[in-house]
Amino acid sequence: MKTGLIVGKFAPLHQGHQYLIETALAEVERLVVLVYDCPEVIEVPLKVRVDWIRELYPEVEVVEGYGAPTEHGDSPEITRRNIEFVKSSLLCPITHVFSSEWYGEILARELGAENFLVDKERVRVSVSGSEIRQNPEKYKNFLNPVVLRDFLKKNNDSR
Repeated sequence: MKTGLIVGKFAPLHQGHQYLIETALAEVERLVVLVYDCPEVIEVPLKVRVDWIRELYPEVEVVEGYGAPTEHGDSPEITRRNIEFVKSSLLCPITHVFSSEWYGEILARELGAENFLVDKERVRVSVSGSEIRQNPEKYKNFLNPVVLRDFLKKNNDSR
């Protein structure tokens, strides 16, 4: 059975993430999405971000990544910690890793899986979660109404 993996913060879940998920769903029979807890990046709780994916993609197996590493970067030590976290979070063998980031190739190799790089240059969907967090009003059209409701509410609550 082809089993895919996507790893991310989904902070917030946007059209680029949705394109990644939909691409993976078209390629595999089973898709696991591991969502990192990241309170230092976004105030929307992990449970809410996980529920966005569960509501929009009920066929996806979502894993709540509590205790995920918080360091960012591509140093060997940070990469190792993240790979170990992913490995410890999985309950099944992975055959395909889907990402639009540099780490996809490394993670796929470590899991003995095939790497699928999806829209790395952000041509298909030209936005990042960082851009949306910095200017929610400007980029709100990249968010599903389910996500927009919770994301804007949390942003307004934190002001």
